[in-house]
Amino acid sequence: MRITAVTCVKNEGPFLLEWIAFNRLLGVTDLLFYSNDCSDGTDLLLDALAARGGVVHLPNPAQGRNYQMEALKHASKLDLVRNADWVWIADVDEFLNIHVGDHRIPDLIQACGDPKAISVTFQFFANHGVEAFTDAPVIGQFLHSHNPDLWCDQTAIEVKTLIRQDFPLRYYGAHRPFFRDSLAEEQRPLWTDGSGRKVPHRFHIAASQKRIRKFPAKGARDFATLNHYALRSLDSYLVKNDRGDVNRENRAFDDTYWRERNDSALRDDSILRYLPSLKNALADLKDDPEIARLHALCVARHEARRDALLQQPAYQEMRDHLRALPPYPPGESELMAELGVLA
Repeated sequence: MRITAVTCVKNEGPFLLEWIAFNRLLGVTDLLFYSNDCSDGTDLLLDALAARGGVVHLPNPAQGRNYQMEALKHASKLDLVRNADWVWIADVDEFLNIHVGDHRIPDLIQACGDPKAISVTFQFFANHGVEAFTDAPVIGQFLHSHNPDLWCDQTAIEVKTLIRQDFPLRYYGAHRPFFRDSLAEEQRPLWTDGSGRKVPHRFHIAASQKRIRKFPAKGARDFATLNHYALRSLDSYLVKNDRGDVNRENRAFDDTYWRERNDSALRDDSILRYLPSLKNALADLKDDPEIARLHALCVARHEARRDALLQQPAYQEMRDHLRALPPYPPGESELMAELGVLA
């Protein structure tokens, strides 16, 4: 089975090898990376990996700021994607955690009844007080998340989607594929959630903006969960903020994104079943001296950027502010204070 993973990256160098090795453990055979404006060595490491096979690295074709959608439009025309049996579109901080069989993508497909698409629901993993960046597998460092069925005040949670080659594709979206509005009902693809159940009708047909990329999470992860490590360490989160928005002068920092994803209510260490094999796969990649050198370069630049940011008062203030926040999502800590639960 040929499975192609497609992703877009900018300054993700320290985390590339883990994501590549992990996806290969799942059964991914080809990885297509689009990069833009990298300053940490991400592009250099990807070029070196591409020279060794199994990885394709291309510059992002976007002319404006719509990097992901332009890349996916470009990818849909490539033989690497068109000839794949399945396509997996995800980000480098997202890890598909499969609960059935040998914990690989073919096992998930079989459990779901071999549909034409499988949408797997996010579970957001909290920072949980991890401050320092450590060059070690992310999946082993962050083991706490929100209640899987409820994120903040939402019962509907976003998904990412595995797509079979014969899906009647109109175009790829970042979270799900789309088929033609005019497609007759009997021609619409069989499409399941991560428990093998048919996805809700309104999501299936993209009936509204509210249901284009998410549906109720309760009972949707029996066979697979999408672990999302959007925060990682506090160090890495500062660098991530710099990557996304370099000009914070005279503008208040919005802590909503952090607070929404830093809910540590539940310990979920199920993904650790992959860790021994992952460490072996990472060691194999780093046995190549050039790959090891470039990975170390990315790590050094990541740490140097953190150190440079922390010379700026705005980032010192951001770090201290995030440290001091209660570990509850927006609304929950305010409600607890109102009820007298918090001092």
